[in-house]
Formats: sequence, structure tokens, C-alpha cells
Amino acid sequence: MEQRTVGRSGLRVSRIGLATHTWGAHTDTDDAAVQLVAFAEAGGTLVDTSPAYAGGAAQRILAELLGDLVSRDDLVLSGCAGVAPQITPAPAGPTVPEPEPVRPAVDTSRRALLRQLDRTLLELGTDYLDIWHVAAWDPATPLDEVAATLEFAVRSGRVRYAGARGFNAWQVASLAAVAPVTVAQAPYSLLVRDTETDFIPAARHHGVGLIATAPLAGGILTGKYRDGVPADSRGADEATAAEIRHRLDDHATRVVEALVTAADGLATSPLAVALAWIRDRPGIASMIVGARDIGQLTGVLAAETLELPRAIAAALDDVSARAAG
Repeated sequence: MEQRTVGRSGLRVSRIGLATHTWGAHTDTDDAAVQLVAFAEAGGTLVDTSPAYAGGAAQRILAELLGDLVSRDDLVLSGCAGVAPQITPAPAGPTVPEPEPVRPAVDTSRRALLRQLDRTLLELGTDYLDIWHVAAWDPATPLDEVAATLEFAVRSGRVRYAGARGFNAWQVASLAAVAPVTVAQAPYSLLVRDTETDFIPAARHHGVGLIATAPLAGGILTGKYRDGVPADSRGADEATAAEIRHRLDDHATRVVEALVTAADGLATSPLAVALAWIRDRPGIASMIVGARDIGQLTGVLAAETLELPRAIAAALDDVSARAAG
């Protein structure tokens, strides 16, 4: 798998990254192990995790697999701090009202960030994270405090490169102006292109590399929702159904049909075409993609070898832009 340099730094990552947000929720330890081995054997290096995924289960599963299956030194581990693990509410019963959705608690104070970082390092059994993100913008914490914490984490050796998740363009620009920020994550896909307007230019101005998240728009760009909502999809999951169904509009239909047409012509899948389009966009260092099982991951890895003709990439660009307009 091709490796790319991130921003104006010496950090190199595989241009497809493995997300672990399904681990412990929809993917058990055995399936996660198969995924991690297949990803590493394909030349993948970037593995993204968080203490907030699946109430902390994803990170614990990764900890079990590091060393025994894949050498820690062969991976670029990406983690974060600043958001508390989400605990799924207890289900409602005959005398128990429907639980309110649990919103993650954001705290990017120096105390909270370093405490969560140290716990992550201990749990993963490693001395450092290659990339450590501030997981969200916290209006209650002064920006100078966040910047000083990132600088300290890098200087102390716990972190090789600092980054930001869940920030908009002005927020990541503000942080990068006062902190050693190398990388930022932001949603980017054929259905979500506002990143191009301000986020990518802001990141480029500050030498920050962009890692695209949700490049398949929650699975919509795989074409799985063309004929309804599959029972095992995110669209059928109560926790994510509203978000997915909100995006299933005429805009999405036109983009997906264009992907299907392109995929048929290239004898591949809409998923691979959608990922190849993102992979080849200017300013993209990598993209984080999750999979519930090895079958899905195999489809993701197929995008690595797909050469997307310029005419098809331009046509998708045009359809996506016109649909968005």
C-alpha cells in the first residue's frame, strides 16, 4: 500500500487507514484480529482508535492484538483524548422510560487530556502514540492551555505528532497557529464536500495534513441503500438510523447512480470507486475506513489498486457538485 507524507512533516501513513469504531460493538475480537492482520499484510500502517469507541471496548480489543499478531513498530497508531467514553443507556422496560441519548462529555483541559492519554498508553502497552488528536473543540478550555498540553505531550515523548478531530476550519486554524498540529481529521466524501471550501485551504495554509473520515458517508456510497434499508446496516440501527436516512435524498441517489455506472464500467464496486475518488483528491494524506467484517475490509482494500480514469473522476466531481447545488 502506498505511503503518503502528512502535511509539512516527516510523518508517513498508508493512504487507507483502518478505523476501529465497530470493534466491540459490531465486530468481536476474533473478527478484529482477522481485519488487523489482513490490513497489515496489505501494507496498511495507519490504525485509528479512541477511548470513546464502544465505551472503550475498541481500544481494549486493539490492546489484545498488538504485539501478538502485528508488531507495534509496524503501525502508525492514531488516538485521541478529550471526549469521555460513551456508555449505551440501559434499554427501556415495562416500568422504565425510554432512555435519553447519551451525549459525549467534552473536556480538553490539561488534566483531562493527559489523564486520558496516560490511560490509553497503559492500556495499549505502548510508550507513545504516533498521532494524538484533541477529540473536540471545548469552549470551556482556553486555547493556549490546549496548545501547551499538545506541546508538552510531544516534548515528553508520549506523542510523536499532534492533531485535531471534530474541529471546523477556523478552529483547526486557530489551534494550528499556536500549537504543533500536524494532522487533522474531517468528514469528506462525494456527499460531503464543504470541507473543500474552507477546511482544506486552512489546513494547507498551516501545513496540516488532512485525513478524511466517513469517506463512504455511512455506507450510502456503497450502494447498499438503493433498494431499501438492509436489516444489518447502519440505517437499520436505532443509534444511527436518523443520520443515515436524513442523507438518503435525491442528491445521494444521483451520486450513487453515477458511482454504480462507473463501477460497472470498471468492473469493480461503487465502494472502491468512491474511495479512489477521495484518495486522489488534492490535499488528502489518508482516509479512515471502518469495516464490520473481513468481507467489507477486502472490498475497502480493493480501492488501493484501482486506478480511476481522469474522465470518470471528473464526471463524479461534476455530478456530486451539481447534486450538492
